[in-house]
Amino acid sequence: MSSLRKSLAAICAVLGLTAVGGATVQAQEKQTLRLNHVLAPTEAFHEGFLLWAKRVEERTKGGLRIQVFPSAKLGVEEDIIENMRQGGNVGQNTDAARLGTFVPNLAVVNGPYFVETLEEVAKLRESPTMIKWQKELAANHGLKVVCFDWVQGFRHFFTNKPVRTPADLAGLRIRTPGAPIWQKSIQSLGAAPVAMAFGEMFPALQQQAIDGVELVYNNIPGGRFQEVLKYANETKHILLINFQVVGAEFFDGLPQDHQTALVEECVKAGQETSKKIEELSRKTKEQLKAGGMTVVEDIDLAAFRKAGDAAYGALNLTEARDAVHKDIGK
Repeated sequence: MSSLRKSLAAICAVLGLTAVGGATVQAQEKQTLRLNHVLAPTEAFHEGFLLWAKRVEERTKGGLRIQVFPSAKLGVEEDIIENMRQGGNVGQNTDAARLGTFVPNLAVVNGPYFVETLEEVAKLRESPTMIKWQKELAANHGLKVVCFDWVQGFRHFFTNKPVRTPADLAGLRIRTPGAPIWQKSIQSLGAAPVAMAFGEMFPALQQQAIDGVELVYNNIPGGRFQEVLKYANETKHILLINFQVVGAEFFDGLPQDHQTALVEECVKAGQETSKKIEELSRKTKEQLKAGGMTVVEDIDLAAFRKAGDAAYGALNLTEARDAVHKDIGK
């Protein structure tokens, strides 16, 4: 190596540059995103996250790696979100109700019958209203939505009596998450909502502290709820959409091609996983039926949709819902 090239190499080393054929380019720093979620490693979402990670690492040639932590191994969601806002290299699988604590209108995504098909979920990505709320979340609260194409399926009521109309839920104490959109949604549909952690539901049902739960089919076997509940009532009252969120500061610090890879592969893996979950839900339903659970399918969905309107009104989200519905042609 000539003395000139040696000198150039030394300068490049100091400045963090790489010499290529006499030219210099900025060496890309390798980045790692640590993704936290509360689901078990046996869940379809976890497999989907690993697929997302594999594709991003391949596409960025190792420049961006995603480490996936199931069962909340990185910590509770509130702490992870605060870490994101402070610039940490962490991400979280979360829902619209949680994001609604920052941008209230985003909570509308968890409302009753807000969207009812995977096709409608896909259309949300192009909604100007949804895009505006996400920009507000990033600019004002430091949280960047990577994508929200991860759908866990329809939530139904699981009880010890058949439910076909909102009137059938009268007097029933139904466990639901604690966020206002969940509470008002279940209340509007006719039940008495009871905020309770997932792990507390089985003993609460045994002790008759609650009369039922509202969950997706794939939650039932893992929680052994078929042992204490007789009816699966297919109200389809919420299509459960999950958001993959990272810190805005972390995202903005990535090279443009890494940002693009992170988003596009998130959408792709999310849509594939959502379709897989649809199939798993059908299989779980048949397994529960074979095990003795009665599936109630003749539901008055029109009555439930009408009842659900009250939740939007109670939370001043009717205008937000209507704006998004106009965007997606619903």
